[in-house]
Amino acid sequence: MGLRAQVRTRDGWAVQHAVVTLTDTNGSQVLRADADADGVVTAPDTLAPGPYTVVVTAIGYTPSAATALVTASGRADIGTVVLARQGGFELPPPGSWSIDPAHSTVSAVAQHLGLASVHGRFNEFGGTIEIVEDGGEYIGSHVEATIAAASIDTGNGLRDKHLKSPDFLDVEAFPDITFRSTSLVPAGTDRWTVHGKLALHGVERDVDLALSYLGSGSDPWGGVRAAFSATTELRREDYAMNFNQVVQAGVAMVGAVLKVELHIEAVQGELPPMM
Repeated sequence: MGLRAQVRTRDGWAVQHAVVTLTDTNGSQVLRADADADGVVTAPDTLAPGPYTVVVTAIGYTPSAATALVTASGRADIGTVVLARQGGFELPPPGSWSIDPAHSTVSAVAQHLGLASVHGRFNEFGGTIEIVEDGGEYIGSHVEATIAAASIDTGNGLRDKHLKSPDFLDVEAFPDITFRSTSLVPAGTDRWTVHGKLALHGVERDVDLALSYLGSGSDPWGGVRAAFSATTELRREDYAMNFNQVVQAGVAMVGAVLKVELHIEAVQGELPPMM
């Protein structure tokens, strides 16, 4: 195999229509290959050892160029190439945006028995994002969101019933989980740390979200959409959810830490009626 590469978006999706070209030190093209349905690019031809310029292109994405060194084996493993949407670093227009729950996910992962992971998600949530442009920093922007605690879904009815009980979320007493940001700190060209307050199970704590902006564009209904992803970790004991059962040798049934992932698509202005 002369060449192998993987082409992905910044949030991990395959770029199926990517094209990889290699040029030698004279600027002559020596190889051209298309990505498959999984974003994988392969070429069977062996290559002469030496340095090459690798250019990865795809319609709608900013091209990527890098140098690759082909070894004496005649192979080059480029690894994963991440493409950004064209104009991806141009942040969404200032104003109010509504979170679209039909195209967003709020999920969490907990360790089970010290071995596997249990994945869950909340099916009912909503919120607003206010984008404020202040000297190019956007640090005045803020977000508010509400999650229906009873919408927890782990794919197992008995487990979900237990999670809704007073041992965990106690949804009868605390039906809503809320988050409101308090400040925004730049962490890169398209990344921020969002400081905020999370109210869960009757307890409010400071929480930091690692936020990435994934791009924006028009939708088929005449609107404008923007996509974001964010992660954080929560400790159950910080929110007075102390239920646990030690099964053996100090191994807990449910892990103390929850890994939270947010994949958010927001619509500029009010959320339109569902199509």
